[in-house]
Amino acid sequence: MVLPDSARPGDHWYSESEPLALDTAAAPAYGSGSLADLLPTIVAGQGVPGTHSTLTELAPADRNCVFLIDGLGWEQLKAHPAEAPFLTSLLASSRGGTGRPITVGFPSTTATSLASFGTGLPPGSHGLPGYTARNPETGELMNQLRWTPWTSPRVWQPYPTVFQLAHEAGVHTAQVSSPGFQDTPLTKIALSGGTFHGRLSGEERMDFAAEQLAAADRSLVYTYYSEVDGKGHRFGVDSDAWRGQLMYVDRLVQRLAEQLPPRTALYVTADHGMIDIPFDEESRIDFDEDWELRAGVALLGGEGRARHVYAVPGAESDVLAVWREVLGDRFWVASRDEAISAGWFGPHVDERVYGRIGDVVAAAHADVVITASVNEPRESAMVGMHGSMTPVEQLVPLIEVRS
Repeated sequence: MVLPDSARPGDHWYSESEPLALDTAAAPAYGSGSLADLLPTIVAGQGVPGTHSTLTELAPADRNCVFLIDGLGWEQLKAHPAEAPFLTSLLASSRGGTGRPITVGFPSTTATSLASFGTGLPPGSHGLPGYTARNPETGELMNQLRWTPWTSPRVWQPYPTVFQLAHEAGVHTAQVSSPGFQDTPLTKIALSGGTFHGRLSGEERMDFAAEQLAAADRSLVYTYYSEVDGKGHRFGVDSDAWRGQLMYVDRLVQRLAEQLPPRTALYVTADHGMIDIPFDEESRIDFDEDWELRAGVALLGGEGRARHVYAVPGAESDVLAVWREVLGDRFWVASRDEAISAGWFGPHVDERVYGRIGDVVAAAHADVVITASVNEPRESAMVGMHGSMTPVEQLVPLIEVRS
């Protein structure tokens, strides 16, 4: 299929600048410094068979706790010392005392990151390559956070979680989170293993996490807080509401740190950072209103700063050419095979995952998003966004407290 001349770029926001070279995108540090490397490194230090330490800066501990704060990026934390005095005092402890962050993975979004964290695998293996992705078996877009339309979790993500491996090896394993997450498919495929304990308030989670750490000589405890991300999406990371959540979560970390039993390592990390996007036509490009970008496209997946573009059969090369010509000075625009070769989804992509990745993958470099006002009204109205490979989205802390 060849697109008609009328579908070629030429409107007012078309740029004649050279497209961004794909090698200028800093691919996540899979295998040496990514979120997927954290749990395997921890449990390898606890003697769990079949696991390996790849975050070599981390020293083993008998008891380990990971507190994952949704949406707390490294750059946002460093920019707000007054709101987070306790966390700021610990910045030098990040990544085994090197004072450095880790990367999350691509795309930098919750479903993908939690799957990487929980399985110890990059997206190309665990198979959650974005907020939404095409199911090659049905041709439908699947929302991998809300798990709609339904598909079998164990077919979609067949690998065991690191929590399961630890539990089977005799490590006391527990998740302490909101009760509403207990039975979700994402929890089952990414975070299951041992025992789930639902606790409503942040304070209850911190207190119970400390109890679970002390419950055995070898323990692995995970706890989670979501509202830093929630307030960032709704009001932006430059808002008082977001700052209030940062102040609150700083107190939660201190509360947990002060209760750690002996021989414990507490790691505080996140699933992505966030950036505020202005509400203007240059910053928010509406796919649903743009005939050029829609030409030859069967499905638009992903999210605003990390798009999977699924072409009408036969139109793949033309869609790539148009997207690269129109957006290439503000997005890294790659074919599926180029994105895979560049390592965006990890060193290897499983055969079952290949067709879930877009024929074209577009990752934002500038402060810009591709919205879809008709099909994604709620997401398009968000202030704070994430998904791409810029440092503000990709880098997260790995703060450490030991007892």
